[in-house]
Amino acid sequence: MKIFKYTLIFLLSVGFYSCEDDLDILPEDDQSPEQVFSSEAGANGALVGVYSLAQQDDVLNGTSALATEWQSDNIDFVGSFPTFNDIRTYDTRSTNTSIQGIYDDNYEVINAANRIIAFVPEIADETFVEESRANVIAQAKFMRALVYFKLADLFAQPLQVGGGTNLAVPLVVNPVNPTSATDEELFPKRATLNEIHTQIEVDLVDAIPALTNSDNSRATQAAAQQLLARLYLYQERFEEAATLSNDAINSSFQLAENYEFFNDQSPEHLFTLVNTSADGQDSGEGFSGLTNPAPTGRGDAPFSDNLIAAYLEEFQIDEDGNPLLDDEGNPVPDARYTDLVQIGESAPGNDRLFTAKFPDGINNADNAPVLRITEAYLTRAEANLRNGSSIGADPLTDINLLRARAGLVALTAVTLDDILNERRKELAFEGQRRMDLLRNGLDLRRAGMPNEVESAFGADKTIFPIPNREIELSQLQQNPGY
Repeated sequence: MKIFKYTLIFLLSVGFYSCEDDLDILPEDDQSPEQVFSSEAGANGALVGVYSLAQQDDVLNGTSALATEWQSDNIDFVGSFPTFNDIRTYDTRSTNTSIQGIYDDNYEVINAANRIIAFVPEIADETFVEESRANVIAQAKFMRALVYFKLADLFAQPLQVGGGTNLAVPLVVNPVNPTSATDEELFPKRATLNEIHTQIEVDLVDAIPALTNSDNSRATQAAAQQLLARLYLYQERFEEAATLSNDAINSSFQLAENYEFFNDQSPEHLFTLVNTSADGQDSGEGFSGLTNPAPTGRGDAPFSDNLIAAYLEEFQIDEDGNPLLDDEGNPVPDARYTDLVQIGESAPGNDRLFTAKFPDGINNADNAPVLRITEAYLTRAEANLRNGSSIGADPLTDINLLRARAGLVALTAVTLDDILNERRKELAFEGQRRMDLLRNGLDLRRAGMPNEVESAFGADKTIFPIPNREIELSQLQQNPGY
């Protein structure tokens, strides 16, 4: 895929244009938009380019997801990157180059998707049938929605703080031609969170009918349904969230029997970004590099003691309901811990516990788990509980299904805290813990953890700053506290 990242960088990248931006210069060997979007093959090539850009660590391959995990209570950052450590310790500045990279790389994906959405309908190729054309556009809309969702989560306070009228990020839905664009098009201002969420909803509603479930290495219908369900859950539209998650559950995807699915295309995955050693995570700063112990990985992002304690609160039972014991007679913890943990050396040289979800720290070739059916069960359970409904199943049934896979005793009743705890243990290291806390009005750190005060719900540095370069170029309004 990455060939598109380099040969079509002008066509498939963004930036808010300036005289200092290298992307303003069209390389002589690049093709014009008219050449690229002249056939079905060109449209599909451009779509491959979108997924290739999403393979950047800053987009879907781990950097931004893990940064939110160590900003919360799930993992520690013990490495040598000062920009990452600043996020961990709530000492982030607007000049943080890692945050600049996240901002830039995600907008590259957006602009690549914008070009497909704008130009594919105009392709005068009679062999490019409407169904195929609509599917290409739908995949681009899904990817645009997914990336805007990520940016809004990172750079805006949640709905529960500002009611959605708070500023998020610039909303750009059309390709920008720097030779003819207005200042407003070249330097768009920040949209509100409500405006970003509305665009995400529009894109996903448009995309769902034209998507299929045939290939989970690309956008699927079930993935779009679950992403929209996540949006509705955040917006507290619980009946709609439960309904969409139920649709995803009733698709061709299914819950895996165990936890051996993290580097394959198991039907557990509604959408997984497939990586290889030659075409995948582009540095050691993604899922594989950061979460593996040294020397196979960087040893930068081990479990926090608080997350370990959460897993050790309960132990597995056998088929007869008795405690499951190891060879030394000790009770066996939650399978999401025992099956997905490795012990190794951290960056400072200490023995620490690391996740085994991304074990290839040498080649950085692990697939990225973008959307899983497990999330659909968790969303349906939470939405039904909050709504007092049983769309598809009652909340207790959904939670006990997931607990059974982890080897735990069935609950007799379920609370919101139970569901949030199951979400934490199921989705750890996948980048959802921070928003699960913020959307519920909770601090990002538990009592006694470092920077507990700075992590308070609504505190300025629980969200990222708009990068200083964007402030200077586009005169964007900065987030409070930066």
